[in-house]
Amino acid sequence: MPITRRSASGLILGLASSLASGKFALAQNRYFDVEAGAQFKPVPIAVTPFAGDTGPDITSVITNNFSRSVFLAPIDANTFPEHVTNPDQAPQFDAWKNVNAQFVVTGRSAPDANGKLQTEFRLWDVGSGQQVAGQQYVTDPDNSRRVAHIISDAIFTRITGEKGFFDTRVVFVDETGPAQDRRKRLAIMDQDGGNVRYLTSGDDLVVTPRFSPSSQDITYMSYGVAVDPKVLLLNIETGERQVVGNFPGMTFAPRFSPDGQSVIMSLQDGDNSNLYEMNLRSRATTRLSNTAAIDTSPSFSPDGSQIVFESDRGGTQQIYVMPASGGDAQRISFGDGRYSTPVWSPKGDYIAFTKQGASTFAIGVMKPDGSGERILTEGFHNEGPTWAPNGLFLMFFRDPGGDSGPHIFMIDVFGRAEFPVPTPDYASDPAWSPLLTS
Repeated sequence: MPITRRSASGLILGLASSLASGKFALAQNRYFDVEAGAQFKPVPIAVTPFAGDTGPDITSVITNNFSRSVFLAPIDANTFPEHVTNPDQAPQFDAWKNVNAQFVVTGRSAPDANGKLQTEFRLWDVGSGQQVAGQQYVTDPDNSRRVAHIISDAIFTRITGEKGFFDTRVVFVDETGPAQDRRKRLAIMDQDGGNVRYLTSGDDLVVTPRFSPSSQDITYMSYGVAVDPKVLLLNIETGERQVVGNFPGMTFAPRFSPDGQSVIMSLQDGDNSNLYEMNLRSRATTRLSNTAAIDTSPSFSPDGSQIVFESDRGGTQQIYVMPASGGDAQRISFGDGRYSTPVWSPKGDYIAFTKQGASTFAIGVMKPDGSGERILTEGFHNEGPTWAPNGLFLMFFRDPGGDSGPHIFMIDVFGRAEFPVPTPDYASDPAWSPLLTS
């Protein structure tokens, strides 16, 4: 039985009215104001063991999600003041105040009479002594991790006022073998590194996978032996593949339009490359740039009206913005070093980028007009930022070089905390999915 973000059963256990104080709402910019330096304190929350919880452990998945969320701070279970035996009863609020908990999560998860997994949670506000959210989900037992992510999103949104990001997937390039002879295949996983599944065999070199915003499709580049590079479209549920384009010369960095109806990419023309858009229905191709330069790594703004891309038309790699239909481009990067791999935030408020200096690679963000540049992390060799669907987090990969290989990391848009994302092998080129809907 598929589950949705509205819940499979539709049974509401007490969805609450808005918090009386409202002090946790991101929309009010009280604690989460980027311009004010993001001087906020994570909200302490206790995730008590779900009654009847059987593996994969829903309690631990939720706790791990919150520990990587930056905005929520799970309380150490060793300091819990009570052992919750009945998740339907209100916690001992005075006791939880003594360990500085502002919210307490209780719940249960067990098979029902039909063998389905029935999971429910309640979110309690310690300050008001009230239940402020709750829901029940009934689904196949194999979906237990998915249920944990959906619950995590519901709680994250209830407390912060922002969309969640836990019920998402990441497609990436799995890399194995020695540095001189790497086998690269497409793989997909939950945002926390769980449920890894391989999408290609590794017979061909694959790079730059990107999610469709409107379907279960990804686009990527495939390079076979003695075969021209191809832009492919892969349905991650059915495994069906389509060749979007098979162009002479090299093709780079295909990426979907916001409506998922077209793909924008860079096509090589002699020593130069320019930007093109292909309609996925008609396969008609439109040229968007026409310069004696290397234009590549295009990314649409969320409303589809503009494109950000990198170009060396000014002598070095810099970031430019132009209308989505082509035309005059405005340079927006002016700091020291070279800028590359720009990608527009789903919120439209920032553009993430890679910045290369004398000996370091940084991941940073700037506003669409180039102002407010902030470096989030530096190292060797950082590259390829991709946004979470709520625009509050980025993933990227870091390759230390030598005999080692790349790994994926996650960082928040404030640069407060950076976390490794576990993968079975070396991993590069992450691309974050939209929130799942089914």
